[in-house]
Amino acid sequence: MQTLLNKNQLITDKEQLLEYFHSGCKPMAQWRIGTEHEKFAFDIKTLKPLPYEGRNGASGIKDLLSGLAENGWKPVIENQNIIALINSDNSSITLEPGGQVELSGAPLENVHQTCGEVNGHLQEVKKVADRLGVGFIGLGYQPKWSIEDAEWMPKERYKIMSEYMPKKGSLGHHMMLATCTVQVNLDFSSEAHMVQMFRAALALQPLATALWANSPFSNGKRNYFLSYRSHIWTKTDPDRCGIMPFVFDDNFGFESYIDYMLDVPMYFVHRNEKYINSAGQSFRDFIKGELPAMPGEKPTLKDWEDHLTTAFPEVRLKRFIEMRGSDGGSSNNLCALPAFWVGLLYDDEALKNTLAIIDDWSYEEVSEMRDVVPISALDTPFREGTLKDLAKSVLEISEKGLKRRKNLDEKGRDESLFLKSLKAIAETGITPAEEILEKYFGEWGQKIDRIYEDYSY
Repeated sequence: MQTLLNKNQLITDKEQLLEYFHSGCKPMAQWRIGTEHEKFAFDIKTLKPLPYEGRNGASGIKDLLSGLAENGWKPVIENQNIIALINSDNSSITLEPGGQVELSGAPLENVHQTCGEVNGHLQEVKKVADRLGVGFIGLGYQPKWSIEDAEWMPKERYKIMSEYMPKKGSLGHHMMLATCTVQVNLDFSSEAHMVQMFRAALALQPLATALWANSPFSNGKRNYFLSYRSHIWTKTDPDRCGIMPFVFDDNFGFESYIDYMLDVPMYFVHRNEKYINSAGQSFRDFIKGELPAMPGEKPTLKDWEDHLTTAFPEVRLKRFIEMRGSDGGSSNNLCALPAFWVGLLYDDEALKNTLAIIDDWSYEEVSEMRDVVPISALDTPFREGTLKDLAKSVLEISEKGLKRRKNLDEKGRDESLFLKSLKAIAETGITPAEEILEKYFGEWGQKIDRIYEDYSY
């Protein structure tokens, strides 16, 4: 059973951090599925991203959150601003830096439930948004407007991050203000099980990026990427992004990830409802009581949890595993992501078969694949074929894994039904981005505004 933690416990050595990750191990009966997805909110008259405060009779993000709060969501307030909403089922609605609206779903037992949650959420926010003259669209990157057209949300942590990021990479602000993703969070039973899941997920993350590629436009024009969102992460911050080489080492485990995180520079420390700027400083020094921003103080487990959220690799470890490599998209693709990964990682035989495929893959191969995929998606060469060939094999493993789980809906259908859209993508090789490009150069007559008509939720 997952251990309840005292978040105020002071950290004095690495052993406590090992205990933290071990406390996440859960028996299979307690495994859950958590799906998160982001979407762009826009004014339906101007198509512009919403500011926080409404202007000139138009609505803002604050109005949207306030409207949702009337449905029973509990507001989270920072400096007198509503910045998030939480629900009794452990789900939440949060804001990304440029006003992207994110649902962090509840931990649920099967993909039928997670898909029901996604669609229920979209219906709920759309009902409020329609009243406010607001629309939502799911893409990997803001298709029409520049980052200067987006407004920073009033969250202190974003101010610290926005000041530090340009020191490390050229596209950090683009990541913060103009990208949207969908991710799934899954449990593990032991350290050894985590290693298997993490390694498989990291190796296949470029394939997921290819299948969900959905960001071919920026500033109102074709950008010659299929997943511009994915490319942006390569220019954000090399200290905290990308494919971690140590995951492919024989001795990879909790301690390897702890050492990685201890070397990821900090952003902030949260104390007394304020964010203290510690950007670029060392968590190792913090454990010694030598953090320049807070001399003499030591971190708590809550500080460690906060720090874990400031690394952005393609797969991230908390007391569960996060798969983070996919562009936002249609509701079908939002439901397909948990199905894809649950089929591969939550069934023993599927995980064994997945590990057999990636067993001799090297860090160099995966890293190169990851860098090329944003441009060529499923056409990316890999060994004797392309990622399109790999996609078909991997989807077959996932489908069989989902069927073996035997989780049926009221119509008697198993979870593999959610792979339908992915199987079509793998069969044709046409990603969501390429489907949009075909319309853009065809029936849309290169008018980018049509994307809001055809692809809004």
